[in-house]
Amino acid sequence: MSAPSRPALVLASASPRRIALLRQIGVEPDAICPAALDETPHKDELPRPYALRMARAKAAHVAAHHDGPALIIGADTVVAAGRRILPKAEDADTARRYLTLLSGRRHKVITAVVCHPTESWAEGRRCERVVESHVTFNRLTARQIDSLIEGGDWHGKAGGYGLQGQAAAFIRQVGGSPSGVIGLPLFETAQLLRGQPLPAGQHWLL
Repeated sequence: MSAPSRPALVLASASPRRIALLRQIGVEPDAICPAALDETPHKDELPRPYALRMARAKAAHVAAHHDGPALIIGADTVVAAGRRILPKAEDADTARRYLTLLSGRRHKVITAVVCHPTESWAEGRRCERVVESHVTFNRLTARQIDSLIEGGDWHGKAGGYGLQGQAAAFIRQVGGSPSGVIGLPLFETAQLLRGQPLPAGQHWLL
């Protein structure tokens, strides 16, 4: 009698950063299925509830459209200046505004992770974590901001920068989870995966 196969592991994101982070801890998703959703914050929505709402929505959307037993990982990262959400920068002017706002100040980066089993994997456990970190930028000169804009690393990044990119030269301090700032808190994600009731001898990570 053959051993039961393990459920597929599906990442509800096409982010190369999240894929690379999972591979860093030896996890290779069986499928990459980004969820195309409206990511507009609700009126007066605060950063932490917004991040959790979006991570839940991404995971649930992919779970509803996936055939077969699987665990879906949904994640969302929010850069927040106070109560203000700084969405992904899609143009240089927006990135410049974000970097000017963050210059010389401490801000929050919140990443929510949700594990959502498909209906066909009844044993799977739906679970979630929200990780809040703090990033402090050095005061940026106009020339330094120009250099960051010209470098292009801002494109598609919440807050207009990436911790793993050119902006790292101007980040004075990171408090919390560096991988969470990049897009997926690895310790918490690994704990969620280890808590799933996989068949004996099966695993997603060591």
